[in-house]
Amino acid sequence: MSATPVWKKFMRIDVALLILACLLALVNRRLGLEMVDPMRGVMVFAILALGLNIVTGFTGLLHLGMAAFMAIGAYAFAISSCDIYPFQLGFWWGILFTAIVGAFAGVLLGAPTLGLRGDYLAIVTLGFGEITQDVLKNMDVITKGTQGINPLPAPYVPWWSDGGLIIFEFASDQELPWYWLFLGFVVVAVVVCRNLERSRTGRSWLAVREDQLAAQCMGMAPVPVKMIAFATGAALAAVAGGLWASMYSSTGEPGNYDFQISILALCIVIVGGMGSINGVLVGSIAMIGIANIALPKIAGAMQNAGWIVSGSVFGSPNNWKYLVFGLVLVLMMRFRPDGLLPAKLSLVSAKKKNQVESTP
Repeated sequence: MSATPVWKKFMRIDVALLILACLLALVNRRLGLEMVDPMRGVMVFAILALGLNIVTGFTGLLHLGMAAFMAIGAYAFAISSCDIYPFQLGFWWGILFTAIVGAFAGVLLGAPTLGLRGDYLAIVTLGFGEITQDVLKNMDVITKGTQGINPLPAPYVPWWSDGGLIIFEFASDQELPWYWLFLGFVVVAVVVCRNLERSRTGRSWLAVREDQLAAQCMGMAPVPVKMIAFATGAALAAVAGGLWASMYSSTGEPGNYDFQISILALCIVIVGGMGSINGVLVGSIAMIGIANIALPKIAGAMQNAGWIVSGSVFGSPNNWKYLVFGLVLVLMMRFRPDGLLPAKLSLVSAKKKNQVESTP
């Protein structure tokens, strides 16, 4: 087989998005775009949706409790790194601990529930998300209840200066260092998901998704395969929660990690394309970009033009976003049910299904 030309590698969607993200950071201030800060939220939800894509996209399990794992990650990071607790692991060790806790929580949820399928599994994961919120609120001795845990340590990296090696700590008002850090986490998450997709484990996930009975007849054990998917997806969701808490230097109240977070992550996967890593990245930009970037700019422009009054119902972009999200989902289900960038395997399966249905 001949090697892939170098120019074709730059035609890949994920590489093109990485190049655009780097260019955005370089030209943002010069052009006055003011997009670096809201793009951090896009990256956090991209990591969260990548975790959901492993469970729902690769393995075919409808999961409605990703917000719970995001909350577990945020509080695990806060408890392991905040000064008011005895651990004080710092940012990097705290993120690693958060991923381990998230994977363990995924195993705990998956062990008694992976015998369920379809709507039954979705109901269980939905209930788990609601229970997690209540537990975090009522364990106020540990979690500080609705107050949230703060302040949280900022990231730090070694840096060379004229005086030698120093430790550079990120300040809250420095947008670019945070942007590059979050972009690095997204790149790592994409590389991990890509390698898993091409591995034996990833092929097992796809086999279970396409036909669990056939996979079982071929000697595959579906429950351990699903368990690995649950643990991996939960670990990514927990890392997203840890980064979210670190960005705001606080966990916020447990109510911030509600069912809407899980639905938003599911919408990203559906809009981008079930089982498509590139689709998840594009879906994150489309859905979160609408909420964090497009709607505030549109609302500001309409207020400056005098079309809407500041403080009115239509003056707040948050009052628009779920209307827009619903409209986007309706249009996607009508015109692009496989998503913006559907997975190749999904396209092949859909063609085979259409051939079978059209056979007399």
